[in-house]
Amino acid sequence: MFAEFGVLNFWTYFFGAVFIVLVPGPNTLFVLKTSVAHGVKKGYLAASGVFTGDAVLMFMAYAGVATLIKTTPVLFSVVRYLGAIYLLYLGGKMLYATFIKKGQASGQDGVPGSAILRRSLVLSMTNPKAILFYVSFFVQFIDVKAAHPGMAFFILASVLELISFTYLSFLIFSGAFVTQYVRTRTRLVKLGNALTGMVFVGFAARLASLQS
Repeated sequence: MFAEFGVLNFWTYFFGAVFIVLVPGPNTLFVLKTSVAHGVKKGYLAASGVFTGDAVLMFMAYAGVATLIKTTPVLFSVVRYLGAIYLLYLGGKMLYATFIKKGQASGQDGVPGSAILRRSLVLSMTNPKAILFYVSFFVQFIDVKAAHPGMAFFILASVLELISFTYLSFLIFSGAFVTQYVRTRTRLVKLGNALTGMVFVGFAARLASLQS
């Protein structure tokens, strides 16, 4: 399928991409938390940041920038530590709002949509695991000798974004449903925010300890 456009082993790529998207990570957790705290509209704003970040990283892979980052230890370390610092910042902010700052437990803190979009975009762009994915997995399914390899990139990128959109939409509507259930259950909201914050801090520690 799509072999005439330079795509290799499409169905292997498809099922591999589904598996990778389903693996929990900072992006999906941020989208889920946003939809739980703020509803469907802002959940999709968070998802839009993820889609945009993925699109930029895919273009970087196509342009060779992602490969340069991966093969240059200093650049890769910079990206890795930036990602770890940002995850630590988000996790710490969640824990602070949950346990210290009054009036933030419910999650209805009126965060503007632009801030949510910016946070999810930065979170996506500073994820070195995503860079590794596009360098080591994504490009394996493109025939670089094809007449127009850019078309293969576009097809695979579109498929990945569609899979991501479907999965994140499920998370968003699930989160909005949970919101209706826990709206008046402050302790459950606090517990969810605290767990998410701790997971983000754990991601940060794990990311900082990765070897380049």
